[in-house]
Amino acid sequence: MSETTSINLEPANNLRLANLCGPMNEHVREIEKRLGVEITHLSNQFKVTGEASIVTRVTELLKDLYAMTENQTLDAELIHLNLQQAINDKYSSDADLSSEMVNIRRGIIKGRGQHQREYLSNLNKYDVTFGIGPAGTGKTYLAVASAVQALEQEKVQRLVLVRPAVEAGEKLGFLPGDLAQKVDPYIRPIYDALYEMLGFQQVNKLIENNVIEIAPLAYMRGRSLNESFIILDEAQNTTVEQMKMFLTRFGYGSKVVVTGDITQIDLPKDKKSGLKHAVDVLGKIDTIGFTYFDSKDVVRHPMVQKIVEAFEKYNNAGKK
Repeated sequence: MSETTSINLEPANNLRLANLCGPMNEHVREIEKRLGVEITHLSNQFKVTGEASIVTRVTELLKDLYAMTENQTLDAELIHLNLQQAINDKYSSDADLSSEMVNIRRGIIKGRGQHQREYLSNLNKYDVTFGIGPAGTGKTYLAVASAVQALEQEKVQRLVLVRPAVEAGEKLGFLPGDLAQKVDPYIRPIYDALYEMLGFQQVNKLIENNVIEIAPLAYMRGRSLNESFIILDEAQNTTVEQMKMFLTRFGYGSKVVVTGDITQIDLPKDKKSGLKHAVDVLGKIDTIGFTYFDSKDVVRHPMVQKIVEAFEKYNNAGKK
C-alpha cells in the first residue's frame, strides 16, 4: 500500500541541498530508481511516496545524506554505497553497534548492510573468522581495517597479510624479478587498503620495521605467530594442505581472518580448494565465525552487482 511522508531537512541551505540532489537532480533520480519511490521537493521540504516500509528507509537515507553534505561533496559512488546500506539495512535498533564498526585514526569505517555488520561483529568476537563471497563485497577491506584498528589499539604487535601465489591464467615463471616481486601484483589490493587507512609513508615505515609483513602463503610454513593479526586473502586458491598449514600457524594473542570467493577458483581441476574443504570441516565449530556474502552486498559500481547476479543466476540454473 502506497503512502506519502514529508520531511524538512534542517538547516535549510541551498548549497547543501544542491549537493544532496546532484546535478540535474541525478542523485534523487537514482534513489527513486533503486528503491522504487517518488521524491518531490521544494527547497528543503521533501515528500517521499511509495510502500510504507521503503518510504521510512528513504526518509532516513535522505537525512543521513543531508548530514553528510555539511563536509562532503556527494558523488555517484557515495550515493551507491549509502543506497546499498538502505536496501540491506536490517539490524535491530538495540544492536551493539560498537562491534559493527571500525574506529581507526583516519576515521570510522561502518559495515554497510546486514552481512558486512555481521562480518565486523565476527571479526571483533572470534579469533578465527571466515568471510566468503563474491568480489566487491568488502571482505578484504574490512579485514584490513580491523587489523589496523587492532594494531593502533596495541591489541596485536604486527600484521601479517598473506595471499597464495596462484596464477589466474598466467604463469609466474615468465614474470621478471624474484618471488616477492612476482607475487606483489597479487597483493596490490591489500597495499591499497593499507595506504588509504594509514598513509603511504606510515605503511612503508611499518613494512621496513617488520610490523607489517606482506607475504606469499609459501613463506608461512614452519612459522608460529603470536600477538599477530593474520589475514589470508584469496583463500579459494589454497590447496587443502596449504589451508591446514595456514590455520595452524597462529599462536597466543593472535587473530586469523580467511577471505575468498569459492566461485573464482584458479587451482588445477584435480586440486580441491582449501577454502571449500575448510568450510566443510570447520563449519560447525561455534567458536569460529563464518559470514557468507552474496551479490546484494557488492559495494562497487552498480554494474558489478548486476554482473555477479547474472553469474549466480546462470550457475544456479546449471545445477537444476
